[in-house]
Amino acid sequence: MSALTSSLRRRLSVLVAVVGLGALAGCSGVTYAETQLPTSSAPKPSSSAPAVAAPTCDNATQSYAPLSSLPSRGEISDAAMRKIIDKGYLTVGVSADTYLFGARNAFTGGIEGFDIDMARAVAKAIFGDPSKVQLRVITAGDRIPLLKDREVDMVARNMSMTCGRWNDIAFSAEYYRSGQKVLISKSLVTEDKNAASWGLAELKDKRVCAPTGTTSLTKLQQVAQPTKADGPVVVTAGTHTGCLVLLQQGKADAITGDDTVLAGLAAQDPNTVITSAKAITVEPYGLGLNKADTYLARYVNRVIADLVADGEWKAIYNRWLAAPLGPAPAPPTPVYGR
Repeated sequence: MSALTSSLRRRLSVLVAVVGLGALAGCSGVTYAETQLPTSSAPKPSSSAPAVAAPTCDNATQSYAPLSSLPSRGEISDAAMRKIIDKGYLTVGVSADTYLFGARNAFTGGIEGFDIDMARAVAKAIFGDPSKVQLRVITAGDRIPLLKDREVDMVARNMSMTCGRWNDIAFSAEYYRSGQKVLISKSLVTEDKNAASWGLAELKDKRVCAPTGTTSLTKLQQVAQPTKADGPVVVTAGTHTGCLVLLQQGKADAITGDDTVLAGLAAQDPNTVITSAKAITVEPYGLGLNKADTYLARYVNRVIADLVADGEWKAIYNRWLAAPLGPAPAPPTPVYGR
């Protein structure tokens, strides 16, 4: 396949994700039962059991100690995991428009990326089959409500671990570390060559978009008008792809988000560029779980530890991120003891 053909195929794949989330086509060897869930204006009352009291959070990346080894399905007695085993698949909330982490492939109809491979790895550990996963397409704002209501078993959607979120849900150990940066339209660089190095604070009076329900939006709001004089103007969308559409329509000048997500957006639109400004934050990603599911968290942490030990984590990274971000770094060091 020529480089041009490969580029065109990738562009077409990305275009489908931007235009909308179509019906899932069959994919040989992989089975999906995928659902687009609505985004509610306010979280629904939780139907799950009362949340377990949260310990003091000194380190948001601290999770539960992994199981010493992965038990067979028959050896698992934990109620939450038995429900997953009995239904025959793992239900995972994912993105379908976060290129490189969770995005639809136009040629296979499936959703693919770093997060999807992590979800498949957990399904493979439980069922011996990575296709035993039901992918539910959700927005960032859906993540916590759906976990609390047990409408999904797990969320694999580039979700930053924070002490505040630990009050509502549980996390696996950190499986990826990102950082919040800024992507701008190249038209800003045409206007001011210094724009290529701007961070949020330098985007004075510029319209900056971040998705609702994200830590990126929280940080943007801290430096934006009217809180700060001459700060950026906040614009929101349901997803980062929604922000990209607003930028393409001239309704936003920049987008802020994790560098991994912005790398995907820049690959989708050559008229954008990630600025050279240092990362604004450190964003540790964890797989989201219901707060009561501590055994599942320990199980998942064993899966992650095994992926790191056998080199599969590095293989997943290189599959999706080596091209835009360089060779795989050392995996995040897990912190246990919660």
